[in-house]
Amino acid sequence: MIYLQTFSKKLITVALVTFSLFSINANAEESAVAPQAPVWQLKTQSGDTISSAQFDGQATILHFWATWCPYCKVLQPKLVELEKKYQQQGVKLVAISFNEDDGALPQDELTARGYSFPTAVNGDEVAMIYGVKGTPTTYFINKNNQVIFKYTSSDTSDPRLELAVKEIVK
Repeated sequence: MIYLQTFSKKLITVALVTFSLFSINANAEESAVAPQAPVWQLKTQSGDTISSAQFDGQATILHFWATWCPYCKVLQPKLVELEKKYQQQGVKLVAISFNEDDGALPQDELTARGYSFPTAVNGDEVAMIYGVKGTPTTYFINKNNQVIFKYTSSDTSDPRLELAVKEIVK
């Protein structure tokens, strides 16, 4: 009997703490402002500088990927399709390659896949700043440089992809 009482008290305490955390998070979400995208500057495979400043004031799809990633290969055609569909609204697709094997040539790989969007290379530090845990990870950034949506899947049928683009072009 004592065991059940102790268990019940712990369960009630856990339930109250959980409820309190939920309430705090729910209130925070109601008044939350989208976070600003971190500033970055890297080099392309050809040695040119590419940076977030080049995309200031533009709706941007920022795609973290690696040449060896099969999920990135699945997602990239959808990202290109969305960029083309919303090009009149100024959507730009840019990639950052990271966690690559020695000798990888990310821009050559994209070209071989039939894509022309730019990719920065050696983006491991920028990936860390963005909190990227794996590939693919894609951020949808609005014209005010706010991160509106983070996508970590390769499901090209997910309606949130297009919804995110519609949101960043507003």
